[in-house]
Amino acid sequence: MTEPPKDTLVRFLESRFACAQACTECARASALRVSFLEPGPLAPPLQGGPARRATAQDAAREGQRHDLRRSLLLCVEVCDATCRLLSEETHQDEYGLRLQVEWCRAVALECAHACDGVPDAADCAEQCRACARACTDFLAVLG
Repeated sequence: MTEPPKDTLVRFLESRFACAQACTECARASALRVSFLEPGPLAPPLQGGPARRATAQDAAREGQRHDLRRSLLLCVEVCDATCRLLSEETHQDEYGLRLQVEWCRAVALECAHACDGVPDAADCAEQCRACARACTDFLAVLG
């Protein structure tokens, strides 16, 4: 296996950390928004009126947020695992390394797509796309 130049490896690892950090922050913000702003099974009363039942639209919106958080956390885990693998002194075979980087790229793109429909997640979507581009570039360096 062709070892990538150290500076290329360092830049790639930095982009993994940046993506993981952005996804962590976005997941944290999403969880906080849901816990403080979103209604539970019973929505709060409107202007002193009676409590209303959560609608199907409320449930769908909560499902989207749950899917987004799951995508964000998966992206964090995969970026972290890729960093750990690449920072080890003894690397896996080229096939295993390529699989890990391909997986990282696929998860980053999936996360970016999940962030696209969320107004406060635009920065995270861009970080995930940058992560996917870095994976593509790194795979090219591996030969």
